[in-house]
Amino acid sequence: MKIFVINGPNLNLLGQREPELYGSKTLPEIEDDLVKLGSELGIEVTCFQSNHEGELVDILQDAGQSADGAILNAGAYTHTSVAVRDAVAAIGVPVLEVHLTNPYAREGFRRVSLLAGVCKGSICGFGRESYTLALIWFARNAGTG
Repeated sequence: MKIFVINGPNLNLLGQREPELYGSKTLPEIEDDLVKLGSELGIEVTCFQSNHEGELVDILQDAGQSADGAILNAGAYTHTSVAVRDAVAAIGVPVLEVHLTNPYAREGFRRVSLLAGVCKGSICGFGRESYTLALIWFARNAGTG
């Protein structure tokens, strides 16, 4: 099984951006943990990050051709991007939406996800463990997408 982990804008700043909200681990540290866990679970994990909407669309489309699913933290694009939503809807593999924080406990504009309706599920509010829980879901539900 191959899973893409896709991170959107500003997630490259993890560890220095509002650590009281997002934690002290950097994105490379989170990605390393996921690759290791993936190896233990028999999953090949490939990680991507971009601050650019069109590049995220390209990566999602590639996931539809090259992966069995994706874990997506679209960052602010969760709330604003019809293009990212349409890419998720089009690719034909399950996508799990993840967030480090609980958007429902934050500002009103963060409570609306354009992605939720086209994702298999959403995991939020568990910090870096949100990614871990998503990867475990893929391991337990291989082929049932």
